[in-house]
Amino acid sequence: MRRIATVLAAATFGIALGVAPAFADSPHFLFANNSVSSTTGALTTAFKDAGLGTGTSSVQISLTVDNASAVYQCFNNGGNHPKAGNKTTVSQSLNTTGTFPVRNGQTTGSLTVGPPGPGSFSCPNGQTLYLQSVTYTGTNVSDATGNTFHATPDPIGTGNIHIAVG
Repeated sequence: MRRIATVLAAATFGIALGVAPAFADSPHFLFANNSVSSTTGALTTAFKDAGLGTGTSSVQISLTVDNASAVYQCFNNGGNHPKAGNKTTVSQSLNTTGTFPVRNGQTTGSLTVGPPGPGSFSCPNGQTLYLQSVTYTGTNVSDATGNTFHATPDPIGTGNIHIAVG
């Protein structure tokens, strides 16, 4: 009987030791930094997520953008935009998700979204569609543990650009 009690006590102690590290994990983002490409208009958010636990091999991270606003405009072959209203602004929310490897309880990576497309807006014959600017607001990264972090700077945009779309 004493032997059974000793085995049960050892098993209970072993389980308690195994559970303790799970409670010690404290997922949190150390940073989430936004940048926008001046050649594509895409938003890239670089991040570091720590406190994920040493027993975790990968984690799913999501990037959400509350509002991405892009301005598209038509230009003729001479490089001038017609006086007509051949210009549109498109706004939408964006999101993307990726799975990242975890080493020593942390991961570092980046996710890229955007810019929002022109939708059904197109240019008449003899004109080319250009992306003129993009602005992103409300950017957040979150992990599969429910941890969310606001990326900065926010809002962030391209300023004036001139990228042929097609």
